[in-house]
Order: sequence, then structure tokens, then C-alpha cells
Amino acid sequence: MSTPGQYPLWEQHCCLPLTPSATIDELRRYRRPAGSYVSVNIGYSPQDKAASTAIAESFRAQAGGDIELVTRLDDVGAVRGAGGIALAFDLEDSAPLDGDLANVAHFHRLGTRSLLPTYNHANAAGCGCLDADDTGLTGYGRDLVREMNRVGMTVDGSHCSIRTGLDLAAVTERPMIYSHSNLRRLWDHPRNITDDQARSCAETGGVIGINGVGIFLGVNGPDDHARRLSAMADHIEEAVDLVGPAHVGIGSDYSFDAADFVAEITNNAGSFSDAYTAWGPLQWVPPEDVLTLDRVLRNRGFDEPSIEAVYGGNFARVAAAVWATGG
Repeated sequence: MSTPGQYPLWEQHCCLPLTPSATIDELRRYRRPAGSYVSVNIGYSPQDKAASTAIAESFRAQAGGDIELVTRLDDVGAVRGAGGIALAFDLEDSAPLDGDLANVAHFHRLGTRSLLPTYNHANAAGCGCLDADDTGLTGYGRDLVREMNRVGMTVDGSHCSIRTGLDLAAVTERPMIYSHSNLRRLWDHPRNITDDQARSCAETGGVIGINGVGIFLGVNGPDDHARRLSAMADHIEEAVDLVGPAHVGIGSDYSFDAADFVAEITNNAGSFSDAYTAWGPLQWVPPEDVLTLDRVLRNRGFDEPSIEAVYGGNFARVAAAVWATGG
């Protein structure tokens, strides 16, 4: 076991600017003595295969030194053991697959280790959390889950509708995750998940990654930094009470491209709704505060094994169960 207060972090989801010209340098804000794993988004509904591939290839080319691209769990341990940052990718929609399930393997080869089928609104795979009509996972979506299981890519239910999320849990043969989703029981927002979604995820052996987005926490004031971090800890604590400490993690959803994303919400209103705009410009819990969550949880009475599990051990367990299945 690691020294108390020096547990490695597993950050299951954050966002760099979605352009090949973006730099990965800002990821160094996640550095800590015990090392970190960071999953970075390389595309969602506006991107196609070519665009997301170009972003991934740019980030891959920049990796090296203290930020190393990883494709195996052993690599994660080696990089973090040296105090570095282990880098992998995720996709926030199935649109970059261009409708071809063979592209799951393509993105897996590039370093993508998780994918969510639908970003807020319905597509060929299923329904999103902002859809009025929720018909769940489609036949294509079910085939997508099976291909992800085969390749060794983790199934993610964040941004999906309630029924789509429940269907993902029913179809997957490997642990699934909600990479960056909070609890609707604490804050009634359509991006937050229900108790049934959380329980069904846990029943697969999966993990719910709590995020630090102000509008999903109910604390979005620009000066509410301490309250926002406390609210993030509230959701962690509530999730642990609901599904147990073995099924909760961290996926802060921090946007290094905050200005670009706020502009995207304005310019691409079809992908969002007033649920994203009613509380003013989005605010996030930054990496520097995420790195203090172990102390926050300790002050709330969490024991050391639970802190280590939430801080990264649980998502590592899912990776061990899913990544190893790939060819």
C-alpha cells in the first residue's frame, strides 16, 4: 500500500482543446509524487474519424519524458511509479467511428481506452441524457458494446440517457463505467445519473467517476472554489454510501479549453440545452484542487483503503478487467 497522502491518481476524464495544434503540456498540472493516470478526450459528436485521429496522433507525438502514452496496465504502473503522468485517450461519442465498428480497433490502437456511445442526444447507437424520448440502446449500439468488449475498450455511460445507460450495463460482459457523472439524488440535473444507473454500473464491477463541473454539482459561482470542491466530495461520499467504496472514482471533466467549450455551447446549441446555460458560464474544479481530494476525504473520516480505492484503485481494477481482454 502507498504512503498515506501519496496515492497515485486515476483521472478518468479531462479535456484539452480538440485540435491537432493543442499542446499536452497543461497535463503536468496533474503531477504528484505517486504519479497520475490521465484520460484525455480526443473527440465527441462534432468530430469524425479523420478529425479525432489527427488529434490523437498529435497528442501521441508530443508524449514522452514525464508524460508517457500507455496502452497496458503494466505501463501505467511503471510511469506512475516514476512519478510521471500516464496518458490515454477517450471518446465522448460514437460519431468518430464513422458508423464502422472496425474503427473501434483503430482507435484502440491509437491509445483510446474508453468510449461513450451518445453525447447528450440520440445517434445511431442510442439516446442521450437531454433527449425527451428515451428508447435506449439500438441494435448498432449493442453491437458496439460487444466490439468494445472484444477489443478491450471500456464501455462508458456518461452523457447517455437513463435507459441507454441501463442497457449498457445489461449488454456488457465486462465492467462498465460512468467516467464523469454525478448523482441526481444530490442535484437534479439531466447529466447526473439515477440511483438505478449507479447500482447497475456497480453490479457489472464498474465505477462511477465523480466530476467537478459546477453546473452538475449545483455550485457554479465563479468565486465558489472551496464550495465546489466540497460539493465534489459530497457526491463522492454519497456515491460510496449508495454503491460502496469499491465503485467510486474521479473523472473531473476539467476543461483546459474552457473558453472554447463555453463558445461551443453557444455556437452548437443543438448539442446542449438550457441545462448547460441557466447558471452562467461553466466553472470547474481544477487539477490543483483534485490533487487535494485525498486529504478532503480523510478529513471526512474515510479510511485509507477507501481513499486509495476512490483516488485510483477502482478504475485501475476496471482497466485490469477490460484492457486485458483485447487482442
